[in-house]
Amino acid sequence: MASPAALPTDPGPYGPTGRSAWMDIDWRAHRRFVEVDGRQVNVVEMGVGDPPIVFVHGLAGSWQNWLENMPHFAAAGHRVVAFDLPGFGLSEMPREKISIRDYGRLVDALLDRLGVGPAVLVGNSMGGFIATEVAIQFPARVERLVLVSAAGLTIEYQRDERILGMLRFGQRLLMAWGGFVGARSDAIARRPRARALLLRLVVAHPDRLPAPLIAEQVRDADNPGFVDALDALTDYPIRSRLGGIGCPTLVVWGAEDRLVPVRDADEFERLIPDARKVVWRDTGHVAMLERPQAFNRLVEAFVDGARDVSGDARAGRGGERRREGAARS
Repeated sequence: MASPAALPTDPGPYGPTGRSAWMDIDWRAHRRFVEVDGRQVNVVEMGVGDPPIVFVHGLAGSWQNWLENMPHFAAAGHRVVAFDLPGFGLSEMPREKISIRDYGRLVDALLDRLGVGPAVLVGNSMGGFIATEVAIQFPARVERLVLVSAAGLTIEYQRDERILGMLRFGQRLLMAWGGFVGARSDAIARRPRARALLLRLVVAHPDRLPAPLIAEQVRDADNPGFVDALDALTDYPIRSRLGGIGCPTLVVWGAEDRLVPVRDADEFERLIPDARKVVWRDTGHVAMLERPQAFNRLVEAFVDGARDVSGDARAGRGGERRREGAARS
């Protein structure tokens, strides 16, 4: 078991360093469609070994949100699974109206189809909300839980029927805009102003992330499930149920998150019985992309059984040493 002092609670450098491993992988060899509830789900899988690690993306995201993380954990000896939620990326829209409860059931059913037993579930934003739902609905499915700027708390007070109505009215335009961006993702990612326009609410420093990584984040941006998923986010209170999560939980947040307030990290830590939080300075909504090296080391130590991962980089606490034998890239 890793000791608390060995855990990397310092965020380290911003953005990837050197050439990222994902750029040299033929992802076509790892992708396939899996039928769940009569719909095709786009699944990406690599690596072997237990415990498996399952990544769940957020609103307007896709499996590519985990490009900086999947190769690391596969090389570290884990079976790694990521997928597009129904209505996002290349996955079909679900038969029923999108809901957080049904997304939780979808994750359970998908992992059952894949033969994935108890897993480490890692969710960002809406994906964190869904991951908590899986941990509550299907506790035997989740060995450990990692919440990265998870939605579900503050957003329950932000429902606005007028705005939702306007978004539904303009949904075709939103999809057309997403298709336009996705088709030009490489060119847009190379333009500083376009990068800032697309990502300034999501990451702390759009100009410091590599253009190829940004291009992959917006490549499949015409998401038909966006408005329904946003509706679902604001219509499913979960606060009173967090006490039912029985697995160890790691809460990771960016101090500069502009989408989900950092105070929610404190609430998740308080409300989940066995939870610890790490808050990184100068980091936005997607810590796994903004601080990939530190994120991978932190989650790896947590998966390997470290119990005390508490640390708040805003206060300057935390160590930087890796656990012995874990210097993997």
